[in-house]
Amino acid sequence: MKNYTITVNGNVYEVTVEEGLTGGAAPAPAPKTAPKAAPKAAPKAAAPAGAQGAVKVNSPMPGKILAVKVAEGAAVKRGEVVVILEAMKMENEIVAPQDGTVASVNVTVGSSVEAGDVLVTLN
Repeated sequence: MKNYTITVNGNVYEVTVEEGLTGGAAPAPAPKTAPKAAPKAAPKAAAPAGAQGAVKVNSPMPGKILAVKVAEGAAVKRGEVVVILEAMKMENEIVAPQDGTVASVNVTVGSSVEAGDVLVTLN
């Protein structure tokens, strides 16, 4: 075992490190997660091709949909919240870029999205 004294932001910590194999520490195995691409495709396919609007509201970052604040056919004003997206443990309000009518809602609560995915379309 080796003892180290580490100072972080003015705080002093005594750390004991246990020596392992001579080849160094073994790399941690990569966490196994299910691919998220397959579930994400289902909400997009649910919207008929004719229901897409001219103005697309895209996801600015990957995350999870916490709430959908509008429904198809609803009138929205510029700056009105249409979707709440959780990313990096923060709730982000996604707003309408202009006045219009919601042509399609392409996501559901709980679905995962990637950056650039179309969340809502407006006419």
